[in-house]
Amino acid sequence: MADTILVPFELPDPEPLSPVLVEDLASLDVVLLGHYGLPEQTPARDAREQFGEEAAATLDALAEPFRAQGTSVETRLVFGKDRAAAIDGVMLEADCAAELTPAPTEGIRRILVPVPDVAEFTRLPRFIDVLCENATLEITLFHVVEGEEARERGEAIVAETRDGLLEAGFDADTVDTRIVESDAHDEEILRVADEYGAVVMYEPAPNIADHVFGTLPDRIADRTGDPVIVVRRDF
Repeated sequence: MADTILVPFELPDPEPLSPVLVEDLASLDVVLLGHYGLPEQTPARDAREQFGEEAAATLDALAEPFRAQGTSVETRLVFGKDRAAAIDGVMLEADCAAELTPAPTEGIRRILVPVPDVAEFTRLPRFIDVLCENATLEITLFHVVEGEEARERGEAIVAETRDGLLEAGFDADTVDTRIVESDAHDEEILRVADEYGAVVMYEPAPNIADHVFGTLPDRIADRTGDPVIVVRRDF
């Protein structure tokens, strides 16, 4: 699982993946999910019979650039009404460690890494590294100090994460840190994400607001239009 990433596409008219991202992901095992969204009244079996062959061909075409790179890639096709449930299901079935929300890009110069209040580190460097080609000039570890948390603890969490990245081989000159104090945790991350070309983050803990506003990674992707990698937690 450590090197497998899920890339979901919405069918029948998906946006092709940026060649930059295809190249960046070449060192990973890739699972492409084609989710064919259905109206409430449409049975999945009927839709698969009617559109399955065409949808499979579309998904296969999306996989071809990966195959041309020599990437290990498999495809999964799901007809259903709940995209999030389809993603969660395939993540578990295929034992994926991370999910990429794709977006157009010609190169990623700055990567934002929101660091949670409980730092989990094992998988993080691998998925930052896949986006770090020659164009990347800055990786910012970002932490929001909120509520009862002391700033000193936040600084210690970020420092520990930075030390871990340096031990993993990242250049000290490219790894920066940024800490803010705020009770608006998600809004601060959304605001800062606008300044960067991609975001790599651990999956946030679910909350009730997700059902109304969408998950934080989804909101980041919608607001910035940039690639977002969400890494499963280490436990």
